[in-house]
Amino acid sequence: MSETILQLGRSQFGKPENAGNLMTLEDAHALLNEWVPNERLRLHMKQVAAVMKAWAIEKENADEHTALKWELAGLLHDADWEKYPNDHCRVIIEKLEEMNIDPEVIHCIASHGPKYFGVQPETKMDKMIYVFDELSGFIHAAALIRPTRYEGMDVKSVLKKLKTLSFAAQVNRDDITDALSRTNYSLEEIVDFIIAHQKDVQ
Repeated sequence: MSETILQLGRSQFGKPENAGNLMTLEDAHALLNEWVPNERLRLHMKQVAAVMKAWAIEKENADEHTALKWELAGLLHDADWEKYPNDHCRVIIEKLEEMNIDPEVIHCIASHGPKYFGVQPETKMDKMIYVFDELSGFIHAAALIRPTRYEGMDVKSVLKKLKTLSFAAQVNRDDITDALSRTNYSLEEIVDFIIAHQKDVQ
């Protein structure tokens, strides 16, 4: 996440009557391919989506429809970042509102960077996307400099890299601390979960 402040100026998104309305994964990937030419950025969103879906199922006992909500929020949270950097989040939010998508998905996307967008994470889904966003990218950066990539990667090595401020300096450590403070989970638990669930995403 850049340091640019892109306050959205509102905290309500979508319409209550659209609760439960979701797009298909196929449509979400089509949107991603249209809006995000950068393969690395697409991979980041796919990784966050995979971790979000896995968390919903394994930790929240989510049903298929709820897990799809979590997955779509992860998949689309940065969809406008490459093409519309000065309107990041605003464009994808307006697109999803036009499509009558579930307000919870839209609010989740709007809250993935509270300092930047001015929208506070409220639900568990909101809080977890905030946690996963920065850490997922950081862990992937750490994997890329290892000869064996994710194979054999452990939590301890990631924590050591986090303390090395010159490594992946664009990742805001304060955001990670703030995000974790909003959950009941430790940094170690989250890092371990991300490694396990994003390592095979392509």
